[in-house]
Amino acid sequence: MTNAPLAPEATTRRPRRAAGRSSRDLLLALPWIAPSLVLIFGVVLFPAAVMFYNSTRDISQSGVDRGPAGFDNYLTLLEFDPIWGVLGRTLVWVVAVVLFTVLLSLALAQLLNKAFPGRQLVRMAVIVPWAASVVMTTLVVYYGLDPFYGIINEGLVQLGILDTPYGFTKNATSAFAWSIGIAVFVSLPFTTYTILAGLQTIPADVFEAAKIDGAGRRHTYFAIVLPQLRSALAVAILINIINVFNSLPILKVMTGSIPGYDADTVMTLIFKYIQTDHRIDVASALSVVGFLMVLVIVALYVRIVKPMREV
Repeated sequence: MTNAPLAPEATTRRPRRAAGRSSRDLLLALPWIAPSLVLIFGVVLFPAAVMFYNSTRDISQSGVDRGPAGFDNYLTLLEFDPIWGVLGRTLVWVVAVVLFTVLLSLALAQLLNKAFPGRQLVRMAVIVPWAASVVMTTLVVYYGLDPFYGIINEGLVQLGILDTPYGFTKNATSAFAWSIGIAVFVSLPFTTYTILAGLQTIPADVFEAAKIDGAGRRHTYFAIVLPQLRSALAVAILINIINVFNSLPILKVMTGSIPGYDADTVMTLIFKYIQTDHRIDVASALSVVGFLMVLVIVALYVRIVKPMREV
């Protein structure tokens, strides 16, 4: 006995019904997602469109739009000699801060996941750099590094690390290095708590099974714990990449008084174009370049790491 082939109407009826149901579900969900869509348009899409529009205009220092400029503002950036150093320094800034933050957060989260006296107090103390103002934290370090009255400089001299006080904030390389340290310090709380949340989702019987099988601590950590932390790490790294790339206050405070462009990243150079040179059009062009850099970095990260893939 053979089955009769379905009529053409029967084969096309189900997809049409499914499409109609999807459209109906979308209309029913629209009132609930409309506020989010409006927020995304008003905070992300509209400013991005205005930024790209301004990057193709000839805008005077007083803010008067003098007409289209095509891609002249982008050519101005290419003709700016320090631009390649700024772009490379931006990548160093992002990679260094995110890498050190994740490594330290892994160790700190592992510690906070252990039971020891005063653990709650230590966990609360970890939040302090996150709760405090980034500018305030940076200013404390900035004045602490002052070669004349800075407590950090004096401490380094007393410990014998330095023979005489050194002007860390007067040198582009040292100021940039200290900026990386501050950025790692203020990024630790979020990353640590994200990883700690991932650690607490790992069942205890997994560790018991590994122990029974004779797995050592190192093998257990790299073969069991880290794979289980995949989702938490992926989210923490992705958010840190975006936040660190767009970070301005730390570098502005630590390197803003240094002449030249040897300590600048994309964000600080945009700030200089706006505040010092009053070149909104060139600043907009550089903002577009920075925006595209973030998109490329995030796209490559998502492509390689696949953060949404199940463990």
